[in-house]
Amino acid sequence: MTFKRTLVLAPIALLISSASSGQQLRFDDVVRNLRNPDPKTRLSSVRLLREAKYPEAVAPLAPLVLDPLDDIQLETIGAELSFFLEQDVKSKRMIGFVVEKRTRAVAAAAFDLGPLAVWPRPVPAELVTALLQAADDSTPSVRLEAIYALGVIAKAPLEAGQVQGLIKALDHYDPMVRSGAARVIGRLKVREAGDALIKAVNDSKPEVRYAAMRALGAIRDTRAVGALSQQLAFYKKGEGAWSAVDALAQIGDPTSVPLFKERLQDKDPYIRRAAAEGLGRARDAGSVETLEKNVTVDESKMVRLASAFALQTLGHNYAARLIDLMSSAKVLAQGQEYLIELGPAMTQTVLPRLQDPDPDLREALIDVLGVIGDASTLPALDAAAKDSDDSVASAAKRAMARIQAPK
Repeated sequence: MTFKRTLVLAPIALLISSASSGQQLRFDDVVRNLRNPDPKTRLSSVRLLREAKYPEAVAPLAPLVLDPLDDIQLETIGAELSFFLEQDVKSKRMIGFVVEKRTRAVAAAAFDLGPLAVWPRPVPAELVTALLQAADDSTPSVRLEAIYALGVIAKAPLEAGQVQGLIKALDHYDPMVRSGAARVIGRLKVREAGDALIKAVNDSKPEVRYAAMRALGAIRDTRAVGALSQQLAFYKKGEGAWSAVDALAQIGDPTSVPLFKERLQDKDPYIRRAAAEGLGRARDAGSVETLEKNVTVDESKMVRLASAFALQTLGHNYAARLIDLMSSAKVLAQGQEYLIELGPAMTQTVLPRLQDPDPDLREALIDVLGVIGDASTLPALDAAAKDSDDSVASAAKRAMARIQAPK
């Protein structure tokens, strides 16, 4: 077993004062010091590059993800995340209704912010490979940071070797790495992981089983419908049940329609939400009347929102109603996912709502336009970049960068 030393850090105030005292440090000199044998010098260089906010440092920093010292590894992973995220990571919301246990880990919190919070910067292959390797580190905190940083930074499609490395992580001895790998696979839509995820549905740890089920839904592996239906029958209720229903709803196989109809009456609003989504994706026209009732009377806003999405998917005009229902911070991310899935056809419904008085809604819709919009939406986004709310203005700049980025 390999044991690591913990580095005693120099006060960061000294670094800041030395950088602001008139001494100018060249970028290339700081990069050279990333290879310095003195660990304090390496750490100082990582911090200087992070504070300078130079995206050009993404590639030079990548090797230090595998530094012999934990402190430098963790600082490097944090620095790499900072180049892709504009805000300090204090997770304020979650994606969908995936209720994962919170940790103090920065990368896990960054992952919870969702893909729309990430700037569309080029991702060096060596950084992705280093993060995958660090996910097998001897230190638990490094492993956890690495696997979730991978989910934040990496872009699909991954290289073949990287895909295999991520699939291998599903069988890691650390259950936190296994569940993290499943979540990352779902985020990056790594379809090649289907067989390994089906196996992971029977993992010894519940958090791995649940994450594997949801990932199977995210990659929409129709081969998993039988296994997921069995899991639902086994769990019946609770997180295991709604993880199974959620996965089946994302797949939207017509054979699951009877199950969705039954679960649309469930006491659990998470399960009702998934059932409504599933009926929409399965194109079950026979459920329209029930969905039209639920979009108005269900006590849960997320179920009403899911019903509006299902009705829009079934060809009924509920796009405006869908956005109206995004009036709570708890369902903003849910609505974003629906609008993105519905695609560019939603653009003309979204654009007028950029004038909404709620800045959180404006920000959410701008992030959506960064995915479904095109050059024709740039003037509206340019105007939004001058919004009085800083978060809205930042979202508009990020959305324009995403639209203009090389595909």
